[in-house]
Amino acid sequence: MTSSPSTTEPTAPEHGFFGQPRALANLFGVEMWERFSFYGMQGILLIYLYFSVAKGGLGMPEAIAGGIVGAYGGSVYLSTILGAWLADRLFGSERVLFFSAVVIVAGHAALALLPGFVGVGVGLVLIALGSGGLKANATSVVGTLYSEEDTRRDAGFSLFYLGINLGSFFGPVLTGLLQSTVGFHWGFGLAAVGMTAGLIQYSFGRRNLPAAASTVPNPLPARRYPLVIGIAVAAIALIVVLTLVGVIRPENLANIVIVGALVATLAYFTIILSSRHVDATERSRVWAFVPLFITSVAFWSLYQQQFTVLTVYSDKRLDRMILGWEMPLVWVQSINPVFIIVLSGVFAALWTKLGKRQPTTPMKFALGTIVMGGAFLLFLPFANGGEGSTPLLAIVGILLVFTIAELLLSPIGLSAATKLAPSHFKAQMVALFFLSISLGTAISGWLVQFYDPQNEVPYFSILGAIAVVVGLGLALSAKPVLKLMKGVS
Repeated sequence: MTSSPSTTEPTAPEHGFFGQPRALANLFGVEMWERFSFYGMQGILLIYLYFSVAKGGLGMPEAIAGGIVGAYGGSVYLSTILGAWLADRLFGSERVLFFSAVVIVAGHAALALLPGFVGVGVGLVLIALGSGGLKANATSVVGTLYSEEDTRRDAGFSLFYLGINLGSFFGPVLTGLLQSTVGFHWGFGLAAVGMTAGLIQYSFGRRNLPAAASTVPNPLPARRYPLVIGIAVAAIALIVVLTLVGVIRPENLANIVIVGALVATLAYFTIILSSRHVDATERSRVWAFVPLFITSVAFWSLYQQQFTVLTVYSDKRLDRMILGWEMPLVWVQSINPVFIIVLSGVFAALWTKLGKRQPTTPMKFALGTIVMGGAFLLFLPFANGGEGSTPLLAIVGILLVFTIAELLLSPIGLSAATKLAPSHFKAQMVALFFLSISLGTAISGWLVQFYDPQNEVPYFSILGAIAVVVGLGLALSAKPVLKLMKGVS
């Protein structure tokens, strides 16, 4: 299971997987199983935290539970920094991807087997660290399958995104079914089994990846190893001490992750832009990534509320009765992946057919954020209703708009990060995109405290309007941003 991938580069473009390189199938599979476990667990996490003990939960206040879920989600994307650094400086993306999958398996096992808050603490920390390492590096490895001139790249990332959402659909459906029939820990256990399947599947295909997947772009000098180890030990000790003395608490986790993500963002942009390994063209492309980053934060701060505000909304306000049968609450989170599965192929075919005539990356980002703001405004006709007052069909329609917005921005963001990345910062540039998701996800948890079911109009209207304005701002700035991208579109 630990054999290294082949060092033989493909000599000609492959078309063995829906017109894409054959190696994409293996990466498609491991990401599908990782998403199965990730969203299967996350689908029941919030209700596990705030459901009463009598219902099998931990009985936390909803606002604190939502903040924890947002902080956890933000931590996953924040930890992509560590995964990317390990790849770029020590091990290469492929090896970090493999061992991250091992850590994820351990995290899900802890959540399934350890009781109460101990299981939550140990499990979420391990899953956050492992998922962060896998996310940044799976995306980076997909990027190594294509040359800069290969017009299949965006279509390939859209297919890769299809794998993500197959897992995202089946995960909540099956864990939600187990949670509602035999209990939460059975659902967490299924997530562990799914990730184990992904790890086994990936181990058999590692050797078929290109040599670039294992390359260490900017190796760390051996003399600096003791310094790095010392910093790591000090950081862990600091987190433990701050937790023991009560500085880090469940109710302020989202704030801490927001601050951490902001600091990491500023540090990363500074390091990359000031590096002597980055030439003028690469530096200009990094500057072009800044407005894309800001727009992405606005997008994800709304989109990720599927796992915070929308879960509470669905629990208390959504009519989930279908012909006398009540649909499990967690299944609401599988609606979006269904649309992704149906539409990702359509978008991939659209970008492929349009080729060089497709909208530029900045315009796709702008459109995605505007549409996302529009999705929040669609909640307004149902605002301030009573229990069960929102029809299921209405949520289905709103989540369809979520999906269209996501497909305009998320796979394009992954692709843009690999296209705009300086040669010495391949994985770390992908981590920067994930940092925008980290910030947005943590903000989505922080925003839960402002959601008032008795007065929803300000919440949905203000957030929706902000997203629309941010998107329009990028659309108006698309030409200067494109100029900074230096030939990348």
